[in-house]
Amino acid sequence: MARGKHPLRVAIVHDWLVGGGAELVVEQLHKLYPDAPIYTSYTTKEWRQRLDGKVVTGWLQYLGFIRKFIPFLRIWWFTRLKFDGYDLVISSSGAEAKGIRVPDKTMHINYCHAPTHYYWSRYDEYMKQPGFGAFDWLARIGLRLLVGPLRKWDYKAAQRPDHMIANSQHIQSEIKKYYDRESTVIHPPIYMERFQKPQNQKLKRQGFLIHGRQTPYKRFDLAIEACNQTEQLLTVSGDGPDHARLRKLAGHDITFLGKTSDTVAEQEFASAEALIFPGLDDFGITPIEAMASGTPVIAYKAGGALDYILPGKSGEFFDEPTAESLAKVLKNFKPERYSHSAIAVFAQRFSRENFQKAVLRYIEGVL
Repeated sequence: MARGKHPLRVAIVHDWLVGGGAELVVEQLHKLYPDAPIYTSYTTKEWRQRLDGKVVTGWLQYLGFIRKFIPFLRIWWFTRLKFDGYDLVISSSGAEAKGIRVPDKTMHINYCHAPTHYYWSRYDEYMKQPGFGAFDWLARIGLRLLVGPLRKWDYKAAQRPDHMIANSQHIQSEIKKYYDRESTVIHPPIYMERFQKPQNQKLKRQGFLIHGRQTPYKRFDLAIEACNQTEQLLTVSGDGPDHARLRKLAGHDITFLGKTSDTVAEQEFASAEALIFPGLDDFGITPIEAMASGTPVIAYKAGGALDYILPGKSGEFFDEPTAESLAKVLKNFKPERYSHSAIAVFAQRFSRENFQKAVLRYIEGVL
């Protein structure tokens, strides 16, 4: 891709690189623009290597855990980055990276994973459970005192990109609600081949699965309580700050695996009758990974799940965020009604290749 007589000069910006669906977006942007530097406030060694040494960090990299406490430092760092000489800057952000400033002749496209959670849609949840362990009290005080000016900055920052991409229709509506901006939906990618290994397709399917980081807003408790009520087998894969509480809720039909390797996770996806996805999520990479394995998904009828759950084809919905509502669906769930191969084909629309094509079409259209 070129602009004028020279190849397009591109930079990529991301909040932080530690692992997750947002990082998969950055990785695919890097594949599209392998020479583009990737500016971020913090990166792990793994992600510096995965991105071929193109990651650019600054003094925030050396602050350690404290960097998570002080959004003003991240704001200061991102807003002082210089992008002279670039034709296009792509920010991948659910926090401060979208607030960069670019020259007048440089186009800024923001891929928005969500309006900043702890200022807007999940402020109350973060106040209850900030996720800082022994420092939760400090995080609550800081957020309560600073949320007003931080919301004002975040709104202004969201006006800076020339164009915005949303990762789901749910986030598209959130962008309109909190930022008063229009956006185009391009779903994030998954690595299809990880979940379609021939040896895993032969595994016997039994029971339900719930997988991911165990935090209160993901509502793993609903899956556990519903399976307790219906006496259904449930495997709980992953770890997190809610782990101890979830274990106390669990009955004798619930198995906890803890944090698993990628290999074990792939096998669990392929051997479950269905994945339970009980929380309201911005998009939800985990359900797509399950579907790539041919596994239907039982999801709460809200958020990103509305983009990919087709009742009777790729999964089922439960209507209320209660164990009783979920239990009703589990009782009536018939796994034999689903075609595993058809679900895997449906999931192909979220492949890396389709993501790259959609992003290139979009950029060509706006340049």
